[in-house]
Amino acid sequence: MSTQDGSGGNDGLARDPGRPRRAQSGRDRQGRSHGGDRQARARQGRERPPAPERESLVGAEAELDLTDIAHGGRCVGRVEGQVVFVRHGIPGERVRAVVTKGREGDRFVFADAVEVIDASPDRVEPRCPVSGPGGCGGCDFQHVSLPRQRALKGHVVQTQLARLARLDREVEVRPVPGDEDGLRWRTRVEFAVDDAGRAGLRPQRSHDVIPLSDCPIATHGVVGTGVLQEDWTGMAAVDVVAPSVGEPTLVPVPLDDDVVVEVDGVEAGEQYVVEHVEAAAWQGDFEVHARGFWQVHPGAAATFVDHVLALLRPEPGERALDLYAGVGLFARALADAVGPDGAVLAVEGDERACLSLAATTAEVEQLEVRAGDVARELAPLVEGGDEVDLVVLDPPRVGAGKSVMQDLAAMRPRAIAYVACDPAALARDVATAVECGYELADVVAYDAFPMTHHVETIALLLPA
Repeated sequence: MSTQDGSGGNDGLARDPGRPRRAQSGRDRQGRSHGGDRQARARQGRERPPAPERESLVGAEAELDLTDIAHGGRCVGRVEGQVVFVRHGIPGERVRAVVTKGREGDRFVFADAVEVIDASPDRVEPRCPVSGPGGCGGCDFQHVSLPRQRALKGHVVQTQLARLARLDREVEVRPVPGDEDGLRWRTRVEFAVDDAGRAGLRPQRSHDVIPLSDCPIATHGVVGTGVLQEDWTGMAAVDVVAPSVGEPTLVPVPLDDDVVVEVDGVEAGEQYVVEHVEAAAWQGDFEVHARGFWQVHPGAAATFVDHVLALLRPEPGERALDLYAGVGLFARALADAVGPDGAVLAVEGDERACLSLAATTAEVEQLEVRAGDVARELAPLVEGGDEVDLVVLDPPRVGAGKSVMQDLAAMRPRAIAYVACDPAALARDVATAVECGYELADVVAYDAFPMTHHVETIALLLPA
């Protein structure tokens, strides 16, 4: 992307004329010579000359039209052919953007929309006062109406499936019950702590902390603990968990790993909470480590259980796998569905989650829990010729990966339910499944993270 001196038009990025350029030769700040000596050594064959350092574009600005939404919540624009990924915009708008990351010659740069020239009809007043440029990095879409947020998320999932799996699917994004018009849904929040002991959240790609008096996407239970008013001096962070059962829990995280903090007589980091799931098709209670994984939207767990059970239609006596099982949300529902004549194997890498699941299901003989890497635990099953009827996959953001998908396909389950928190990872894994003889029979997304770019997608894979 070319830069201009600010005296021309708006077609290029105009660099702040007051920002100094970095010297390319001569002496550095410590007085050491460079450049000439290195090139002399290079001519003798001992070292290549360094590549010229490309000029930073941070602070440069331009007017541009936003034409699309990209994976990650940024809008897409172009200046002189160079792609600019822009936060705080909406496709269809014209904005003035300021670069936050990138150099001359990069294939793309990152920017913030600091002025809206032509606004979208879907632009709304943000409900959080620190959600704009330079503010908190937690929310991407505070300025976008909820229907348009969901349309954008569906478009991202659809685009990833088309680009990475070569599948053309329209993707509906459904609301999840339990929030307040897209707010007050986050039941687990890790607040950072600044040097003055104040709790807050960080700007995107920054170690700074913005002190807060409220977080509109956090539940009333989280902010009602007073975490944002207390002095947390000596702490690096403080987690707040507002479970569905019992009172909210505070988990201070000390700056010094050797410091032991107790909360109500329990060492911080050893606290557990109880989560109750009451779905239409199944219900149960779970013991979850306070800093362990659990769906943060209050309606997500029940919604996902109902959807997965409806997709898989488990029958008594069937064999099932729950991979990346966590504390066993899907494993326990499947175990009840297949009954004592069936079998469910839950595999999870977090040992604490496995211990919780095993302890709470000791009398469920058809459920086996294994702590370990999913790929390693799956391989001997494939080699041994084990058969399986049903699979639930709920992998982390990186996805399951090619080897796991290939091994699952080799076991020829009659149905695979894939619960994905990352559309690109889902699309890559679906592509592998298609190569191995499966088809994408159904895909639906859920808005379990309103105001952010994140979306949960549930796909059904069946033998082709």
